[in-house]
Amino acid sequence: MAGDNGYPYCVPINHYYCEQDGKIYFHGGKIGHRVDAVKSCDKVCFTVYDKGFLKEGDWALNVKSVVVFGRMRIVEDFDRAIELCRQLSYKFTNDESYIDKEIEKCARATVVMELEIEHMTGKLVNEK
Repeated sequence: MAGDNGYPYCVPINHYYCEQDGKIYFHGGKIGHRVDAVKSCDKVCFTVYDKGFLKEGDWALNVKSVVVFGRMRIVEDFDRAIELCRQLSYKFTNDESYIDKEIEKCARATVVMELEIEHMTGKLVNEK
């Protein structure tokens, strides 16, 4: 994201990729630097990588990564935002009662952002 005074702004963040619409979703607090940055400039870059793997007999880690460029917007539809938070939660737990309690407790203070992908690239890197 574009941060204050022309500095880039990046932060580690959990995400949910929706195969149905091809967009990436994020959640967080309704107030803060990230929300301000998106409101100021919707152009973003998102990078994600896996935990990597070792080939048998090799010491070097193999890591797959993806870089996405696109436009970020706040999801204004509250019911849609709740459903997206639920989908994101499934990455960590299938405990419906826990998810329901967290949504009930935090939903009104949570913002969901949608990244519409304009360009995406990925690669596999061997750390040798």
